[in-house]
Amino acid sequence: AYETAVIVEHGLREMYGPEAKDVFYYLTLYNENYPMPPKPAGVEAGIIAGLYNWAPAPEGVARRGAVLFSGPAQRAARQAQADLAAHYGVGVELWSATSYKALREEALEVERWNRLHPAEPPRLPFVTRSLGEVGGPIVAVSDYLKAVPDQIGRWVPGRFLPLGTDGYGRSDTREALRRFFEVDAGHVVVAVLAGLAADGAVAPEVVAEAITRYQIDADAADPRWR
Repeated sequence: AYETAVIVEHGLREMYGPEAKDVFYYLTLYNENYPMPPKPAGVEAGIIAGLYNWAPAPEGVARRGAVLFSGPAQRAARQAQADLAAHYGVGVELWSATSYKALREEALEVERWNRLHPAEPPRLPFVTRSLGEVGGPIVAVSDYLKAVPDQIGRWVPGRFLPLGTDGYGRSDTREALRRFFEVDAGHVVVAVLAGLAADGAVAPEVVAEAITRYQIDADAADPRWR
C-alpha cells in the first residue's frame, strides 16, 4: 500500500507540479487482500527507481543470496527467507521490485552512454549498483510472466533466476495456483538452493531434500504445457 502512495504522489508532482512534465502515469494493481507491511525508512527513491532493499538477510547465517519480489509475492519471499535461515543456514536479502520496466530503461540509458563515451569511466546501471553486494544467487518471484523480471537479467550481477506464471493455470485458490505455477515459498527456497548448488556453495543433495520437504513433484510437466 505504501508503494502505491509514494508512486501516486510522485506521479502527481511530475504531471501537475510547478515544473510539470509532458508525461502520464499508470499503475498496475493486484486485487488480493492481505495485511499491508509497514514501510521501511528511506525507501521512497528506490520505489520510484524500481527497486529497493525491503529487509536485510537474517543474522548468523553464512551463505548469502537475495530474493526480489513484486506485490503479494512478498509473502512467499518472506516465508522462503525464514525457511532458508531455519533449515539450511542460508541468509537472503529481500528486495521489492516496483518496476522492472523502469530498471531496464535506466540500464539501457547507461549502456548507451557508455557506448558513446568510450574515453570516460563507465557508469553502472542502478540495478547493478543496488545488487552488487549480494554475493550469491538472486531469485526474482512474482505473479507476472518470467519475461517481466528477465528484462533486467543481463545487468544483474551473479546468477539470476526468474520465477513466474507462464502458462494457463486453473485452480480454486491462489495458494493452489501459485503452487501450480511454481512461485510459492517452497519453489523460492528450491530456486535459491539450486543457485547455491550451481555455484558450488551447497551439495546437490540439499536441493533434493528441499524438493522432498516441500512435496514438489520434480517430474511434473512444465506449467506452460499443462
